[in-house]
Amino acid sequence: MTDWSQLHHAYGTAEDVPGLLDAVSPAPRDSGWTELWSRLCHQGTVYSASHAALPILRDMARQWSPADRQMPLVLAGAIAASTDQPHCEQDPHVAYASDMSDLAQLTEEALRDPALADDPGTYVYLLAALLGFEGVEIWSEQLDGLNDDEYEVPCPACSTENFIAFGEYGIFSTTDSMYMDDTAAKKLPLQPADASALEGLAQRLHSRALADGQTDVAHKLTYVFGKAQCAECDEVFSVAEAVTARWNA
Repeated sequence: MTDWSQLHHAYGTAEDVPGLLDAVSPAPRDSGWTELWSRLCHQGTVYSASHAALPILRDMARQWSPADRQMPLVLAGAIAASTDQPHCEQDPHVAYASDMSDLAQLTEEALRDPALADDPGTYVYLLAALLGFEGVEIWSEQLDGLNDDEYEVPCPACSTENFIAFGEYGIFSTTDSMYMDDTAAKKLPLQPADASALEGLAQRLHSRALADGQTDVAHKLTYVFGKAQCAECDEVFSVAEAVTARWNA
């Protein structure tokens, strides 16, 4: 039995966590989820109580239907994916191996929920959670850039920050952080990857999104795994490699 008084979250002792977990509902707008995120995955940092909550989040997801289990899965996925674990002594993928396997299966079921056809944002969060349970580094934390329609990365040649945009404001690279305003900033078109030439994780994510009916997500992935031209020095570079380099810095 877990002694929560011996565990900690972002604000101190974790004695309040069991009550919050017991009281929360499947509703994404339930304020209890905000409280749990704030304590267990505060700005991406996780704690001893975060890992201890994984089996409970798994059981919660198991008891709820695929359409209702999104919140516990996404929170658990963020905990599993976090690399900011100064208060944790053990890799959760080792300590909770069976839970990770169960959570991955529960997420697979949730990803196949037809209701997600009109909710690509939640689909991306769940897909990132799946990568977190599988121990896929970088993209389990960075995939949500698809929901922002943007990645901010340094040019590998001149180190200038470039905003890689692929949403309602256009599809381009620019050094202007206010590109959403109608400015005269230099904007260079992105070079999407050829979907038929994708390999490895990129191919898997793209094929999965298409199979799940998430054509917009699949389309965005071609830009994330494509190339951009630096709006400062004109260097052409891989967007995904720039994201990876920033994560590894």
